[in-house]
Amino acid sequence: MKRVDLNADIGESFGSYKLGYDEEIVKYISSANIAMGFHAGDHNWIKKTVDLSLEHKVSIGAHPSYPDLAGFGRREMSMTYEEIENLIKYQVGALIGFVGLENISHVKPHGALYNKAVKDEITAKAIISSIKSISKNLIHVVLAGSLWEQIALDSGVKISRETYADREIMSDGSLCPRSVKGSVIEDPQRIVKRTLQMVKNNEVETFDGKKIEIDFDSICLHGDTKGSVQIAKSIKKSFEENNIIISSMSDVIL
Repeated sequence: MKRVDLNADIGESFGSYKLGYDEEIVKYISSANIAMGFHAGDHNWIKKTVDLSLEHKVSIGAHPSYPDLAGFGRREMSMTYEEIENLIKYQVGALIGFVGLENISHVKPHGALYNKAVKDEITAKAIISSIKSISKNLIHVVLAGSLWEQIALDSGVKISRETYADREIMSDGSLCPRSVKGSVIEDPQRIVKRTLQMVKNNEVETFDGKKIEIDFDSICLHGDTKGSVQIAKSIKKSFEENNIIISSMSDVIL
């Protein structure tokens, strides 16, 4: 039997504006990445999402971002090493206030901050240093096969190597930019089939039609993707039929 973590970015509503299908998708995932108010979410939604995750026994993680509410954290920003460190500490600290450090399993940066860490050594090192300073037990969620993964391994921290169910991957292993048409996969059947093949064969078909090897521990499914709840339900069913167990990051990386 294989084990894999299924994670989703949730808690991305803000004020009176509700985004995503958190109450439904949380039933099918094993880890939740909770928005910390910088790209989405706020103090009230953090509390609601924490409670929802605890209710469904889903592992809780912080989902920090650049301070970019207007751009949903998807616009790159120029920040120093120290600024990135402080940015991460501030947002993880907010989650600690709601649920306690002992109940947080991981940290996964969001959007442009995540994408920059994939290829930029300074950004990756700043993120790793910041998380490590909070706790050596926190899992660092990194893109599988990236420079970021290697830097994290060299730093001796716990990592969960991540890939994506509903995002196209380039031949170098990076995510296809959202500015490219078709970068987000919307065909439910293709997503389910593709995800199953990734787990069974440790390979993925890239955006340009090549097949590359991929070693990973966790699969992300975006909660705001069209039909995300049904996709999550179908993925879980296909895993059960193929003796694949959905487990939290901490169980998978042991």
